[in-house]
Amino acid sequence: MLSWDEFDKTDEAEPAKGANAGHASEAAMDKLDSAGGAAALEARAVSANDSDAIARAKAALDKLDVAEGLAELEGSAARVAVDEKRMINCRADLNQLVPFKYDWAWQKYLDGCANHWMPQEVNMTTDIALWKDPEGLTDDERRIVLRNLGFFSTADSLVANNLVLAVYRLITNPECRQYILRQAFEEAIHTHAYQYCIESLGMDEGEIFNMYHEIPSVAKKAAWGLKYTRSISDPKFETGTVETDKELLRNLIAYYCVLEGIFFYCGFTQILSMGRRNKMTGVAEQFQYILRDESMHLNFGIDVINQIKIENPHLWDAEMKEEATQMILQGTQLEIEYARDTMPRGVLGMNAAMMEDYLKFIANRRLSQIGLKEEYPGTTNPFPWMSEIMDLKKEKNFFETRVIEYQTGGALSWD
Repeated sequence: MLSWDEFDKTDEAEPAKGANAGHASEAAMDKLDSAGGAAALEARAVSANDSDAIARAKAALDKLDVAEGLAELEGSAARVAVDEKRMINCRADLNQLVPFKYDWAWQKYLDGCANHWMPQEVNMTTDIALWKDPEGLTDDERRIVLRNLGFFSTADSLVANNLVLAVYRLITNPECRQYILRQAFEEAIHTHAYQYCIESLGMDEGEIFNMYHEIPSVAKKAAWGLKYTRSISDPKFETGTVETDKELLRNLIAYYCVLEGIFFYCGFTQILSMGRRNKMTGVAEQFQYILRDESMHLNFGIDVINQIKIENPHLWDAEMKEEATQMILQGTQLEIEYARDTMPRGVLGMNAAMMEDYLKFIANRRLSQIGLKEEYPGTTNPFPWMSEIMDLKKEKNFFETRVIEYQTGGALSWD
């Protein structure tokens, strides 16, 4: 039987000095490794007190091959060098988070965590009263609220499914994966927020959550995004060839540049404009938090796309550039049609023509962010206040209306 008292008394080494001060010597660590390994083996031994089930479990573990599956990753047994941590098709160990290759990805993960919020923190009392008041909102304003909750309640689920079922598996840089996990959680919070708004206002949940089937301007946007997910969500899909790498790149452009980068902007502008007029302030506050999350998602996605282009310049050929341009222009057109459908006449100090200018301005931004030529020369931003809302430094204290006292672990019931 091992005795830790005897272990501590033998071969006592002098404290390490200089650069190694505070760290165990190599000999001491070797001794700990040896003692720990022996103790682990001793724990595996079947004792008289073990039931048959426990004995079988221990016996099964005797046959466990710790190297199983590692052969699939070239160099997985070695420590990872920073240069090996490529964005896609990396053959290094995906589980080795550090050293970071992309510090920006880790910083975005930290920023996302610092931006945490939950839907229930937003007071919906005034929204409920306004929504139930027959004279509280105009028909045009009600249409905007209904259409946008209908689109967004599904859109963030589509994004989350794409991240979890496809993108996370195919992006091979660990710190980027860490951010993707955070983003997926935020998408769940967003879907939760829309559900919270819908439930609070007493809306027909079936009607709202099925708009992407039933309302053409909503259905078209959902269908456009889904077509870029079909192939890469197949569990058998793998990158590694020019065509499959391009397929992943198409998906990233579709979801980051178009779905989150264009499709969300008409609805965000409409709801936030309503909040600026002191209407549906609870819904507007939720959308404000969501917009700030989505702005970080967009910036992350743009960085990932551009890094893939840098590491794989052969993918960014003339054909791919033309295809990416068309994707952004198609997305812009669909969002213009959505704007016309959601506000066929002027409302909230805006109209469909102003929104079209704004969407063209946004499209130019998306094109230039991934190195493509702007297609709408001379367009300007008719809603400069939207930029201010996305900039934490220019707005009121982001948290001043929020409940900051969270439930602690000791207050939760695990039954």
